[in-house]
Amino acid sequence: METGSAEIMLRGNDLWQLWLTKRKRRIELINICRPNPLICRGKRACPWTKDEEKIRRMVLFWFYFLLVGVACGATGAVAAQSCRDVDFRDAHYTVCQFDPAHDTMRIYDRGPDGQPFGGFDSLSRQIWAERHTLVFASNGGMYHDDLSPVGLFVEHGIERQPISTSGGWGNFHLLPNGVFFLKDGRAGVLETQAYLKAKVAPDFATQSGPMLVIDGKVHPRFLPDSDSLKRRNAVGVDAEGQVFFAISQDAVRFYDFALLFRDALHCANALYLDGTISSVMIAERNRRDNAFRLGPMIAVIGNRPD
Repeated sequence: METGSAEIMLRGNDLWQLWLTKRKRRIELINICRPNPLICRGKRACPWTKDEEKIRRMVLFWFYFLLVGVACGATGAVAAQSCRDVDFRDAHYTVCQFDPAHDTMRIYDRGPDGQPFGGFDSLSRQIWAERHTLVFASNGGMYHDDLSPVGLFVEHGIERQPISTSGGWGNFHLLPNGVFFLKDGRAGVLETQAYLKAKVAPDFATQSGPMLVIDGKVHPRFLPDSDSLKRRNAVGVDAEGQVFFAISQDAVRFYDFALLFRDALHCANALYLDGTISSVMIAERNRRDNAFRLGPMIAVIGNRPD
């Protein structure tokens, strides 16, 4: 138990003992009053004194405080304050950090009925039905008009959509693109060709593009003075295996966004997720973006309390 929790418990125990002492005194007063009801006429029998009432309320406060703390710990949820605001190169970002070794992460697309979730609301309902809670979620890669993934999509070890290595139009085909994957409590981001060479057999995976950072280097086609400014979000993994999600609060260029992951978050590999439709659900901030329909979604879940 942490020191802060121990101090709270000690204070709660002291208050409880004091309350019991006062309670015993009150019972004795009630026994005295009962032979002569005129002493407490018009009132409930020997009511609380002001001091007793103050102690009672303090005991109840600490009791409920500890009860909530135990309930939160029982959910297996992510540590509080996983997300923070970051200012970098005159732009503002929300950055959320998770440890896949301890935080349950998954990638979703469709529900048991075969229909796309389409957003955080329906995803949250399904996760709740599975006795989990949605702690964090983000759009998780490019998708077609029918919300199906453009590139690789793996769910529970089953490849639902094959990897794409062809060229084409749009950000997804601004090569090199890459894959974000989850395997046995670990996470990774790899450029598509590197992913194929590694022969990863992931539990979950989603393909998107372009890569922002490849082995510590900014994507070669990004321009420091580009006038393409959009709201963007992405995912990266650092050398310790920590997963970072970042969503810009301002319109930013690819180059500056890549530098955020490389220089501020220290991610040697980072993958762009999307631009205008960038959306997140952050439970601890009561934030749930619902402006756009979504295809694949990356989620962090906790256990639903009984």
